[in-house]
Amino acid sequence: MTEALKQQQPFWRSKRLHEMTDAEWESLCDGCARCCLVKFEDEDTGEIHYTDVRCRLLDAGTCRCGDYPNRARKVPDCVRLTPEQVSTLGWLPPTCAYRLLDEGRDLPWWHPLVSGDPATVVAAGISVAGRTFASEDDLSLEAQTERIVGWPKRWPKAARRKEKPAG
Repeated sequence: MTEALKQQQPFWRSKRLHEMTDAEWESLCDGCARCCLVKFEDEDTGEIHYTDVRCRLLDAGTCRCGDYPNRARKVPDCVRLTPEQVSTLGWLPPTCAYRLLDEGRDLPWWHPLVSGDPATVVAAGISVAGRTFASEDDLSLEAQTERIVGWPKRWPKAARRKEKPAG
């Protein structure tokens, strides 16, 4: 790709993940919070099972981390995502921008960098807003294992459209 053509493209189309600035990298997160759901790995198969239980730091109303700068200290198993890790983390949801770009795919219409509106993540059914049952602090580990759901592994019907529906 020529330098002139690169400058005409949005950064996520002209740069590889490891070439992005910190600000560009952070802007790839659509704020869906699917990665902030409690997950369990089947020891026999390695399959990841999502729950509708949210991380203790996730604000259920805003789908934002309540202490993003200190999250790793407060939640020891919180993963700080890096370009090198993206392809190795099998639990990233299929709708995740980091995963999509790593796989050579483009950002979908509902991503805020494309739509210009963070509300499209909710409109497309990607966000966990209104879909979590409780915080991990509110449930025993056994109770959390009873909250396994399949929707975080799937693309919602509204999100599969090629563009934002009219209206």
